[in-house]
Amino acid sequence: MAQPKPRLKFTVDDYMATPEGTRYQLLDGELIVAPAPNSRHQTVSRDVFIALHQFISVHRLGEVWYAPFDVVLSEHDVTQPDILFVSYDRANIITPANIQGAPELVVEVLSPSTQQDDRGYKRRVYGRHGVREYWIVDPVGETIEVLTRSGRGLGLRATYRRGETLASPLLAGLSLDLNQIFG
Repeated sequence: MAQPKPRLKFTVDDYMATPEGTRYQLLDGELIVAPAPNSRHQTVSRDVFIALHQFISVHRLGEVWYAPFDVVLSEHDVTQPDILFVSYDRANIITPANIQGAPELVVEVLSPSTQQDDRGYKRRVYGRHGVREYWIVDPVGETIEVLTRSGRGLGLRATYRRGETLASPLLAGLSLDLNQIFG
């Protein structure tokens, strides 16, 4: 019986040595090329970012960033969420080069090429490393799934659709009108 070949796992150091100009993520030691998103993805991502940035700035809660910005979760996991939030209470994980640890909120806007990772491995890795709230935004289905930390990682708290208003368990008082996001 043939022995399976050992799988090479890349590390954060390998990831940091990749050439500039190509967007990669490091998922379970595998370098994944992240193709440029389409215009619908960008429009939805922009509108979610603007709404979050306004709310977080007004309430002086922390910092919000958009991709590409590395989030180093482990020696074999570096993601570039579409949007991420780190509170001022946890500002120590922010470095000039990247985020060293789990943001409180991560937002991924689905694309055909990333959907499987966003719903699968990234959901598990974000849950394992302490992300408190994870939004999966579907620009085609016009939904936002809000997942929150539970005893078993990140569990679905609610699914919001066009015509509804998203309420975040993490960001008390945030009201996100999905008609404006998916306009």
